[in-house]
Order: sequence, then structure tokens, then C-alpha cells
Amino acid sequence: MESRRGPLKSAVPSNIVSPVRRCSRTACGRPAVATLTYVYADSTAVLGPLATYAEPHCYDLCAEHSERLTAPRGWEVVRLSDGSGPARPSGDDLEALANAVREAARPQERERAAQAGGKGGGRAGDPVEVGRRGHLRVLRSPDA
Repeated sequence: MESRRGPLKSAVPSNIVSPVRRCSRTACGRPAVATLTYVYADSTAVLGPLATYAEPHCYDLCAEHSERLTAPRGWEVVRLSDGSGPARPSGDDLEALANAVREAARPQERERAAQAGGKGGGRAGDPVEVGRRGHLRVLRSPDA
């Protein structure tokens, strides 16, 4: 629509908003990758993955500022991982893997022992495993 002075302009200027959230630190325009939240009751600064949407009392930080983050004396910094990066296996992970391999080998050991004459196959009267499908086992009663 036009007036005598030319095309009508919007009364409210339109600011184009970038879909990328930026670091909250002054004069830093890098994209944010993490969100910082303070838990004052516990004297804790929690740094986690970038929040779904911006909160008024949280701070979005770029990679550089999130790595260099320090807390005031007497405060603790808790860094939550987002799971998207390659995680290094811990000692607990390796032990859990070894236990899973041992557990998977046990039914075969029992079956071999039962076929070899019952040596080490368990006590008399225990059910005997005759089949397996995934995590389900088929047991035969010793009475049958």
C-alpha cells in the first residue's frame, strides 16, 4: 500500500534474528555449544550441553569459554557431557564388558560339562539349560 509520501513502513522495525545462539560473554560472537547454570544453594556451577532454548538465568558459552570456565573459590564446577562426542572407555566400562563376555560363555561351559558326564554341571536336582534364544533360556527340570 502506498501513501502520498511513498510506500508505508512498518511502525516496528524488524530485526533479523540469527537461528544460531551466540556466546553470552561480552564481545564474543562465536556460536554457543554449552549452557552454564549456577546453583547458588549448593555453590555449584553446572556446565552442560546447549539447552533447548535460552533461559533468562542461564548463560550460553562457546567452546573456548566453556573449556576455560572456572568457578569462584569454594564453588564446584560440574561438567555434564552430552554424549555426542567420542567417549573414552573407563575402567568400569572395560570390566563390565569382560563380565558380559564371561556370562555369555557360562551356558556353553555348563552344556559341555553336562555332556561330559555331569562334572561341574551343578548340583543334583538343578534344572538343566537345553536351549537359548537371546536373553531367554529353556530349562529342563531334572525330574522330567
